[in-house]
Amino acid sequence: MDTVAVLLKQPEQMELSRLDLVAPGAGDVVVDVEWSGISTGTERLLWSGRMPHFPCMGYPLVPGYETVGRVAIAGPDAGRSVGERVFVPGARCFGAVRGLFGGAAKRLVVPGARVTPIDESLEDRGVLLALAATAWHASVAGKQPDLIIGHGVLGRLLARIAIARGAPPPTVWERNADRAGGADGYQVIDPALDTRCDYASIYDASGDAELLDALIARLAPGGEVVLAGFYAAPLQFAFAPAFMREARIRVAAEWHAEDLVAVNALISAGKLCLRGLITHREQAAAAPDAYRTAFTDPACLKMVLDWRHHA
Repeated sequence: MDTVAVLLKQPEQMELSRLDLVAPGAGDVVVDVEWSGISTGTERLLWSGRMPHFPCMGYPLVPGYETVGRVAIAGPDAGRSVGERVFVPGARCFGAVRGLFGGAAKRLVVPGARVTPIDESLEDRGVLLALAATAWHASVAGKQPDLIIGHGVLGRLLARIAIARGAPPPTVWERNADRAGGADGYQVIDPALDTRCDYASIYDASGDAELLDALIARLAPGGEVVLAGFYAAPLQFAFAPAFMREARIRVAAEWHAEDLVAVNALISAGKLCLRGLITHREQAAAAPDAYRTAFTDPACLKMVLDWRHHA
């Protein structure tokens, strides 16, 4: 069994390549992929060569951890059924080629326990479950955000989840006028126009390692800055302003399985909407150009590859 996959051979060297797949076991499913999303956080760092070292990190690799497809084959112990539409948070099924994260391919072999059935009506919006789970994981461990930095997909999901959980609508900072639109029940403003310095909880979804001092200066006493983005550069801050505010800094780690369950339930209950977040779609055959657009075009909130008609 083999597949066509996006292969990142070296930074900025990407192609579609035919790769062998590992044989599925009794607990595995074979998924025919319909759509895969492109992450402008971690995958951008992989593509540019700026990703900090992680276990299993290296090239060549198959990127992708935002995949939706249908179960084509289900092992007897997989716990899934043929024909189910599922979300796949990546795969390691390409033999010697690293799967970090391994979801950008036409066909995948994945343990049945790793896939999540999703509602048929989500279609390609199902790729957003990973970011929704990331936003949920960041927010359930502390206060809901008063201020969110960045109106990309993660910032929008943080705001939507806060409102879905009954919190007051947060303020969102965004400097890029192209990204300021699309707010759903909350306010987006240019930070230069914001005079508040009493935010109890600030969530950074920008990934900008140089913002920490500016955010601490906007905190109320005892306030918290939550680092919800992914940072390639070291972070540092001036001690005295943080000391005067008795500030807290919290790092939001990778989402867990229970976070995915929670946001899937919110979506199914109609409390969390994923519409308006995917701005660009391309056929899988155009993957190298699609990745470049996703990482270099500020107007691209979310790029999705369509694998349904790829041979």
